[in-house]
Parts: sequence; C-alpha cells; structure tokens
Amino acid sequence: MRMCRVLGPMWASVKHPQFAGATLLVVQPVDEVGADVGASFVALDRAQAGVGDRVLVLTEGTGARQILKQGDIVPVRSVIVGVVDAVDTGATPAPGAGR
Repeated sequence: MRMCRVLGPMWASVKHPQFAGATLLVVQPVDEVGADVGASFVALDRAQAGVGDRVLVLTEGTGARQILKQGDIVPVRSVIVGVVDAVDTGATPAPGAGR
C-alpha cells in the first residue's frame, strides 16, 4: 500500500465496461509528513475520497482485483481503499500537506 494525496478526478468517455460508474482519481504518492514522493498515477476510488484527501492506495494488481471482488476480469492495478484521518510519526508536516 501507498499513502497518496488526491489531486483531482479523471474523466474518460470511453473505458472498459467494468469501469462503468466507477470514479477514477489522479493521486500523488506522499511520505509520512505529506511531501510528494515520485510520480502521480490514476487509481479507482472505492473510499469516496475527495480532492486534497490523504488516501491509502493498494497498488498491486491481484490485491486490487480482490478488493473489487471481481477476480481477473477487471483490468485494474490501483484502488483507493481508505481515507487517512491522521498519521502520528512525531514528524513535522510538510507545508501545504493535505488533511
């Protein structure tokens, strides 16, 4: 799993039928204090996350498909599985870090 910050929604007018009605969000991986780490990517939202939320993203295809309970028929690699309420590491939050 990775902790990420939601940057915003992604719209696709043509997509795989299994994604009908699904929400796709662009997320940015962050470290424990909220600083950006690596490149952003797209994840399927199953936690009703919003822009600016810190989220937990399952980034391994097989595990992500298990969360969806649809086996191998859904072409997905990243799924948002939770919204982070707090992280307590004793570290100082990065400037501008989300919730």
